[in-house]
Amino acid sequence: MVLQLTVADVMTQPVLTVTPETPLQQAVQMISDHHVSGLPVVDTEGRLIGELTEQDLMVRESGVDAGPYVMLLDSVIYLRNPLNWDKQVHQVLGTSVSDLMRKDSHSCGTDLALPKAASQLHERGTQRLFVLDGNQRPVGVITRGDVVRALASHNAG
Repeated sequence: MVLQLTVADVMTQPVLTVTPETPLQQAVQMISDHHVSGLPVVDTEGRLIGELTEQDLMVRESGVDAGPYVMLLDSVIYLRNPLNWDKQVHQVLGTSVSDLMRKDSHSCGTDLALPKAASQLHERGTQRLFVLDGNQRPVGVITRGDVVRALASHNAG
């Protein structure tokens, strides 16, 4: 039953991470290669200290408006052509993650009930929660898509 599932049951793992010192170009490549919309930023001990998102890349540094988009499961579908952003995005490459990261990342523990995680995703208006162990280290990610897939597999089963 979905109500009995926890975040640990449906989270995506392993989680990709970057540090504040990671070159921005490398982080952009990770986001692109792995089809994720954000990465947790960790300190030298591996503890969560922030996040870097596609939106941060598009808006904060370059002033580029990513425009309207739709989230479908874990995919971002832009309603404008993202290929036109290439030149503007490249203007920010060469700096580090620390220049663009946000420090207000959203997270939860592995034992959080799935309905509570869904509620947090909705109330906080975020696409993802980084799942942390007892030492504040990311061990997974739960997205809106993970919640929808859990609901779909429960209804199909």
